[in-house]
Amino acid sequence: MSRPRVVVAGLGDSGLLTAIHLARHADVVGISAKPGLVSGQELGIRLTRPDAWARDYRIGFDRFRRLDTVRTVHGTLTGLDLPNHAVSVRLADDSTVEEAYDVLVISTGVTNGFWRTADFKSIGDVDDDVRTAHERIAAASSVLVIGGGAAAVSSAANIASTWPTTRVDLYYPGAQALPRHHPRVWRTVSRRLRALGVGLHPQHRAVVPDGFDGDEITGEPVRWTTGQPPATADAVLWAIGRVRPNTDWLPTELLDETGFVRVDPDLRVPGHPGVFAIGDVAATDPLRTSARNRADHLLAHNIRAELAGRPLRIYRPPRTRWGSVLGAQPNGLQVFAPNGRAFRFPSWTIDTVLQPLIVRLGIYRGVRRPRSPLS
Repeated sequence: MSRPRVVVAGLGDSGLLTAIHLARHADVVGISAKPGLVSGQELGIRLTRPDAWARDYRIGFDRFRRLDTVRTVHGTLTGLDLPNHAVSVRLADDSTVEEAYDVLVISTGVTNGFWRTADFKSIGDVDDDVRTAHERIAAASSVLVIGGGAAAVSSAANIASTWPTTRVDLYYPGAQALPRHHPRVWRTVSRRLRALGVGLHPQHRAVVPDGFDGDEITGEPVRWTTGQPPATADAVLWAIGRVRPNTDWLPTELLDETGFVRVDPDLRVPGHPGVFAIGDVAATDPLRTSARNRADHLLAHNIRAELAGRPLRIYRPPRTRWGSVLGAQPNGLQVFAPNGRAFRFPSWTIDTVLQPLIVRLGIYRGVRRPRSPLS
């Protein structure tokens, strides 16, 4: 009997790991608008230490050992034919191909700012984007960061620690930032921000210009719907969480009222056997936590179970977000548990244990060294 054919639509963090888990059990085809992993994680490090970020978060698909048997297609998804079990992909030369599937995994993620997009890009395009944003922030004597989530908080902290003479101010709409984390997390992180000299400005909600999605660093004054005087800086970083699901290629019957993919607790799309969704695009819960809680293991199990006629497992989302907020720092990596309590990986363990053993070997099942600086 031939092996089942699984198409993974989107090879970001969640889709890539799902493909890795299934590679030994099915004929897997991965479709990606980029020719490698371009993670949306760690915006603060991407802006301030782009080489360090690229080492761990921009990795060519040919470097992942478990993808050796996976066929990757570099293109943009344009449609889904549910009756005929096929997706349409537009390639770099504007031609279109059809990829048939027995099982479809929808993992196309979301667009959020300039650092997470669905645009078709080469690795050179990605590196140009990273370098341009870094140079804009590095040249600024003052930076205004807007947003209360982890991306905004991390960016403010990393900019302040990388360029101590730069004035950095963080504006957020609530009484405290990181509202989706345990309250202990903000208490800990805010002390670090103050120690770095970051100005904290609660209860500020920005006026977002018409047609603007926070997808570029700006320099104009920022006005507030909450009535405070306008604020100015050389560079304004918008990390306001204006998230748009990358689902334009999907039939509306698969989507909820906000455009995310509807899923049952087992990550199946209701009413469509053989179609699953995972990551930020999947409406698992209000926080869409399957992207950050290693649901890729559960999804791979459920796909194999469905193909074999076995019972499927249920995804149970955590109530609060957990993990790192600021990313790796000179004194190590601070990670927060769901209860808000922190533990730290010492700095010496990051390059000797955490990345090579836990991440590259344990999570990704083996990552080759780059053959060139651009791979």
